[in-house]
Amino acid sequence: MNTTTLIRNGLAGVALVAAFFAGNYVMKLYQETTPAAKEAKAMETQYRPGFELADLDGELRNMNEWNGQVVVVNFWATWCPPCRKEMPAFIELQENYGTQGLQFVGIALDETSKVQDFIDTIGVDYPILVGGNDAIKVSDDYGNRLGALPYTAVINREGTIVKTYRGEVSKNSVEKVITKLL
Repeated sequence: MNTTTLIRNGLAGVALVAAFFAGNYVMKLYQETTPAAKEAKAMETQYRPGFELADLDGELRNMNEWNGQVVVVNFWATWCPPCRKEMPAFIELQENYGTQGLQFVGIALDETSKVQDFIDTIGVDYPILVGGNDAIKVSDDYGNRLGALPYTAVINREGTIVKTYRGEVSKNSVEKVITKLL
């Protein structure tokens, strides 16, 4: 290869890398400025909506059961790969911080039998509520107008939503928020 070819290939590589990072920046900016993203962000500082949904045993559970605790409400489904991927971290966080007043509550937008099979397989040890249209309405009430899954809301002890996550969330990201609230 001659020098001109090397320079041309090097410049093309630099342009490709720059385009990649610019594309990621624009996509992140777009995701944060869409009406749905703004609506989810607007929920941060709002008092959490109340709800009542059935658990896997068919017993009605009310959000007021967890008043005074830091609550992480996670909307998910068994057919959602990112939902399944983040749940082991939620199990671990519940185990690590539950005695300090943390309570995860999963709300499955799925069939009860599929949810039960999945929960039994991975060993979820926090309340799982299920519901069709009722759960979708609760998700919407929490700022998830477009029905993104997973969708997670972190609520402080006073009942105010302090953080929402559209899409998969990392353990570290949630842990940083909850440890400040405990």
